[in-house]
This record gives sequence, C-alpha cells and structure tokens, in this order.
Amino acid sequence: MSDQLKALKDQVIAAVEQNKDELIELCCKLIQFPSENPPGDSAPISRFITEYLERFDIATDWHEAGPNMYNLVSRIGNLQSGKKLIYCGHTDVVPAGDLSKWEFAPFSGEVKDGWILGRGASDMKGGLAGLIFAATILQRLGVELPGQLILAIVPDEETGGAMGVPWILERKLVEGDGCLIAEPSSPHNPTLGQKGSCWFQLTVKGKPAHGSLGPIAGKNAIMDAIRAIERIRTVWDYPVVIPDEVKELVKVSKAYMLGTEREPYQDVLERVSCNIGTIEGGTKANVVPDTCTVEVDCRLPFGVTRAEVMGYITSQLDELDIDYEIVPMGTQSHANYTSPDDPVCRAIVDNITYVTGEHAFGVQQWASSDARHFRAYDIPVLQYGPAYLPSIHNFNEKVLVEDVIRCAKVYVAAAIDFLYEQ
Repeated sequence: MSDQLKALKDQVIAAVEQNKDELIELCCKLIQFPSENPPGDSAPISRFITEYLERFDIATDWHEAGPNMYNLVSRIGNLQSGKKLIYCGHTDVVPAGDLSKWEFAPFSGEVKDGWILGRGASDMKGGLAGLIFAATILQRLGVELPGQLILAIVPDEETGGAMGVPWILERKLVEGDGCLIAEPSSPHNPTLGQKGSCWFQLTVKGKPAHGSLGPIAGKNAIMDAIRAIERIRTVWDYPVVIPDEVKELVKVSKAYMLGTEREPYQDVLERVSCNIGTIEGGTKANVVPDTCTVEVDCRLPFGVTRAEVMGYITSQLDELDIDYEIVPMGTQSHANYTSPDDPVCRAIVDNITYVTGEHAFGVQQWASSDARHFRAYDIPVLQYGPAYLPSIHNFNEKVLVEDVIRCAKVYVAAAIDFLYEQ
C-alpha cells in the first residue's frame, strides 16, 4: 500500500469517527420506518434515503418493481471509466410479530446502553446506514475515486427478493466488478459462500370418513403425511462429497465455529438440512382428513444438487403407500461462493484487519442469500455487516453502536482499496 493511499484511507476512516453521531442518528431514523415485508411498502423509507443523499449532491434513480416496491440506484466517483463497486442493502424487514413479546417498541430506533434497538437493527438497517454514510463521507471529502461506487438499495429481500436484486440485475440497472452486501455477519468474518436452497410443498391426499370410524374407515391424510415427514427428514443423512475447490473454505468455516455458540452447528455445513416449516390439514376433529399440506425448507451444501435431493426424497416417498404431490416453492439455488483471493474479498477482509487490528478471514454461511444472484451474473460478492446475531428475526432485535461504526469504517476504506487497485 502506497503512503498516499494509506493517508487517504486514514482520512476517510477518521471522518467516519468524527461524524459517528450522525451515522448512528441515520441508523435510528431508518429503523423508525416500519418497512415490514409483507406487506411491503418502501416508498416512505425510499424518500427519506433519497433526501438524505441529496444533501450531499448524490442523485438517486428510482425503479419501481411492483406497487410501492422501489429499487434505488445512486452513483459517485468516475462514471466514465474505471472499476465498478456495488454496495447493496435492503430496506425491508421481517414483521415485528407479537408486540407484547418486545421489551421496547420495535420501531423506536432508540439508543440505550450502547445498543441501537428495533426491528431491522441487525438485519440490516445498521449495515444499510453504514453503506449510505460511507458514500456521503467519500462525497463530502471530495475523494476523487478512479472508478464508480454504486449504491443499490432494494425493497424486497425478506420474502425471497424477486422484486429486488434479481430484478435490477436482469434489467442491467447495475453492473459491477465486485459487490458487498451489508448483511449481518461476525465482526471479523465476512461470508464468502452460501448454501443452496430447496423449498417445496408436499400435499398428501386421503379419503374422508366419519371420525368415529377412524382408523378403520377412510384414509387419514395427516397420518400419511407424518409417515412422509419421517422419510423426508432422513435427507440429513444423504451422502455428500464436498468438492476439492471448496474443502478449504468448509474446513476454515468449521474451525471458526469452534469455541463459539455456533459450534453445535458445524455439521450443517456438510449436510442437507431439513426444516418442516408448516403443516395444515383436516377440517374437524370428527372427520377423517382427506388433505394435508406440508412446507419444507432444505438447504444444500456444496457437492449436491436440487435434482439429487428431490430424487432421493421422492424415492423415499414412493416406498410408502400414499397419494402425494410435490411442488417447488420459495427459494431455489445451489451452494455458491466467491474466491477469497478475489479483489473484492481481499478489499473487505484486509480492511477489517486494518480497522480493527485483528486477524480477519472469510467463512461460509449455512443459509442462502441475495449473493447468489450477483454470482449468477458473474459479479464476485461477499457479505459483511453489523449484527447481534441472536436477535435477527427475533423479538428485541438490536445492534451495537460500535459495530455499526466499525463496519462503516471498513466500507469507506475498502472502497478506496478496491477502486484504486489497478
């Protein structure tokens, strides 16, 4: 790193520190917008973000993917030549749910004892605030970026994302040489890879009869579905061979989980996970049910395809004397990753170390994410954002103030490294 580049990075990092109160205020205001999805209405928060960016002469283009679902694209730097770096975040949050189970108002956006409180604090308005703030810091300091920093702010991630990242990529509204998504991560470990996803709906058919004649009369769809579920769950033991090119990533990720609250979950990186999410069947206690519907979420490790998993599951169900139908639903993808040697991964990982003074390295995530869409368009991508992981999608969601500030510092420094690199 040249002395000139180091001095520039130190300048922008110092600017984040000097203006950190403004960053935290921005995060709090984003949380105060109840942008729950469903139902999904990004107009109010999109207007706020646009007006905030306008204060620093950053223009924003709006792209409506659906009713009140707006994708925002802003650009700074050299718009004519040079590399392109995408900073991506989503404005939607999962519903707050039962308000009686919250210890504070879910959209208060208050700061208490070093924590920012509220739905979306960790997933992912803390990270979103950092991305937006990083762009304004570079702009207000007049940093002459040799390439282009693109803010891609999407309205739809929590329900599958059809009107968000894949929508803007399909229409070529953003293109880039690298991408960072500010999704929740550990402080020193961005996620370079994600498992695949295989969701499906199982419908089991039976024959109705009077409940007083069960189990002699009719054919109970719920009981047949229970038998089917028992077979489906054996997919956990499906043999998986991890490909050589990702063995090191999996090994490092399992080692990273040791000695933490994640240690019990190590095996999930090399197995097909299976969650029976919903069951619905029957009409009344005194009627033998003729239909039962089950929704299943399987996540796929490297080395196995959706076709292989579904082939195994159907072979198991075919051994049972049941009438069933399987229909794919929700998220569908294979495991995917970006090489840790890619410039965008190096820029983020190196600057986590630069900002914190602690060794940083990338790991695999056991869930799936919008990252897969960028990789489908040959855009290298990783995820790094502030988070208190136990609170994500939970009651009493929160994030540490210091984590939001740290990530914003990494974002500004990494943008310089990536865009100045030849």
